[in-house]
Amino acid sequence: MARRDPTRRDLTRGWLRAAAPLLAALLPACASPGTPAADPTNTPASTAPAPADSARATAAAPIAQRIAQYTPVRLTTDLAALSPRERQMLPLLIDAVKEMDGVYWRQSTGPKDSVLGAIADTLVRRYADINYGPWDRLADNAPFVPGVGPKPDGANFYPHDMTKAEFEAAAQGARGDSLRSLYTLVRREGGRLVAVPYHVAYPEATARAAAKLREAARLADDAGLRRYLELRAQALLADDYRASDLAWMDMKTNTLDVVIGPIETYEDQLYGYKAAHEGYVLVKDQAWSRRLARYAAELPALQRGLPVRDELKRETPGTGSDLNAYDAVYYAGQANAGAKTIAINLPNDETVQLEKGTRRLQLKNAMRAKFDRILVPIADQLIAADQRKNITFDAFFENTMFHEVAHGLGIKNTINGRGTVRAALKERAGGLEEEKADVLGLYMVDQLNRRGELGSERLLDNYVTFLAGLFRSVRFGAADAHGVANMATFNFLAERGAFVRDAGGTYRVDLARMQDAVNALGARILELQGTGDYAGVGAFMQEKGKIGPQLQHDLDRLAGANIPVDIVFEQGMAVLGGGR
Repeated sequence: MARRDPTRRDLTRGWLRAAAPLLAALLPACASPGTPAADPTNTPASTAPAPADSARATAAAPIAQRIAQYTPVRLTTDLAALSPRERQMLPLLIDAVKEMDGVYWRQSTGPKDSVLGAIADTLVRRYADINYGPWDRLADNAPFVPGVGPKPDGANFYPHDMTKAEFEAAAQGARGDSLRSLYTLVRREGGRLVAVPYHVAYPEATARAAAKLREAARLADDAGLRRYLELRAQALLADDYRASDLAWMDMKTNTLDVVIGPIETYEDQLYGYKAAHEGYVLVKDQAWSRRLARYAAELPALQRGLPVRDELKRETPGTGSDLNAYDAVYYAGQANAGAKTIAINLPNDETVQLEKGTRRLQLKNAMRAKFDRILVPIADQLIAADQRKNITFDAFFENTMFHEVAHGLGIKNTINGRGTVRAALKERAGGLEEEKADVLGLYMVDQLNRRGELGSERLLDNYVTFLAGLFRSVRFGAADAHGVANMATFNFLAERGAFVRDAGGTYRVDLARMQDAVNALGARILELQGTGDYAGVGAFMQEKGKIGPQLQHDLDRLAGANIPVDIVFEQGMAVLGGGR
C-alpha cells in the first residue's frame, strides 16, 4: 500500500482557504453537538495503492467527459408479477430506502442540499451528485471541485483531526467495543473520543424509514416478509440488526424484497470498522430463482474440496443459503455511489452466516445492462477474435453469481486467535474478500464442471468472460474494493500464464494454466485471511494491486473507443409507471 502523499496536509489547508462554502457544508457533519467542527488536518495515512495513470487521466478530464463515463439505465420491471397489495407496498419501500440516501451523504461527505448548493456549475453539481460528493470514485477519489483537498480516509465517521494513535489509545479501554462498532460515529466530547449510535446521530431519517417499513409490513401478505419488515424497522431504531438478519434469511416465498440499513464498510478507508447506509428495492424473478436454487446445496461439499490445508476450511457454511434473481427497481446510499453493484451477498454478520448461511441476490436487469453496454464492447476491443464467441451473458451471470456464493466459502474466523477475519484485517479486509470471492467463484465453476453440472464448452466461456470482466472492473480504480481486487487478480494470473497478450493487443485464455493459477491464488488468499495477516495483505496489494504500463495502454484504448465505465440510474415510481 502506498504511503500518504507528502503534500496532503498542504492540500487540505488549501481546501480550507479556497473552498470555504463547500467546507461549511462538509465539516459540520463531523462535529459533535455543542463542539466546534474538526479541522481536517493531520488526517491518517491512506492505505490504498497509488493512483494509476487511468485515474490521473480521469481526474484531469473535463466534467462532461467524466459524466459520459456513466451510461444511463432505466430501472424497470414487470409490475404484473406483483399482487395489488404488493404494488401498494412498492412506493412505501422506495420511500424507506430514500432515507438511506440522506444519511449516506452525511456519512461520506455532508448534507446533500448544502454540499450541492455550494457548487455553482451545473455539470460539476451533476457529477457530485453521481459521486455523493466532490471526490471522483472512478479516479481514486481525486477531488474535482476547485479548492477541495483529498477525501479523509475515515470519511465523516471520525473527527477529521483524529489520529490513529489517539483512536487506538481510546479503544484500548472499556469504550473499545463501542468505538469500533459498525453502527456508531466517533466524536470528540470534552477532549475524549466517544461513540454516538447511528440512531442517535440520524434520528429523523431513521424514524421516517422505520415508519415506512412498518406501513409496508401491514400490507404484506407473505408472513416472512411481514416479520422481516417489522424487525428491520426495530433494528434501524436500535442499531441491533441480528434478529432482522435471521428473519431475512428465514424469508423464502416473498416476491418483493428490500435491503436497508448500514451494511458495507468500504467507505471507511481508515479502519474498515464503520458500516455505511444504503438500500435496494427488489422484485424477485421466481422462474430464474428456481433455476439457481440447486447450487446453494453444493456449498458444504465445495468447502471440503477447497485446495488448502484443513485448518483453513474447517468451518461449515450454513445450510440455509439460497440464490435468487431479482430486478432492482431502486438503489440508494452507498449502493448508488459511483460504480453500481450488480449482485449482493448478505448478511455480513459472521454468526448469522455460520447459523443460516447467506442469501445471494443477482440483480439481473442491472447485470444485463452492464453486459450489453460495457462488457461486450470491451471484449470486441481486447479479447482475441477466436475467443469472442465465449463471451456470453450466461457466463457473466454465473461468474457474478458464483462470486457471491463464494463469499460463503473459506474462513470467517482466524485460526490463530486474532478474532474474525474482518476484525484482524481492518480496512484491508474488503478488497481481499472481493478477490477471494472472484477466485473461489471460478473454483466453483471448475468443480461444477467436473461434476457434469456445466458442459465442457461452458468452462472456457466462464474463464474468457471473467477475463473481460477484469478489464471492466479495474477501470473502477483503487478507491473501489472491487477495482483493487481485480488489479491484483489480473497481475497474479498474468504472471502464471493464465492468459497471453498477442502482438495485436488482444488477450487469449490458456485454460489449463488458468485453472492452476486460480487454485494457487485461492490458496494464497485463504492463507492471508486465515492467519489474519494484516501486514501480508498490505504487501500483497502493494505488489499486485497496480496497473502496469501495458495494461494502462489497453485501458486507454477502451476510453478512446468511448466505452462507458459504469451505469447511472433513472429510477423511482415515475420510471416504473406508478406515478410520483
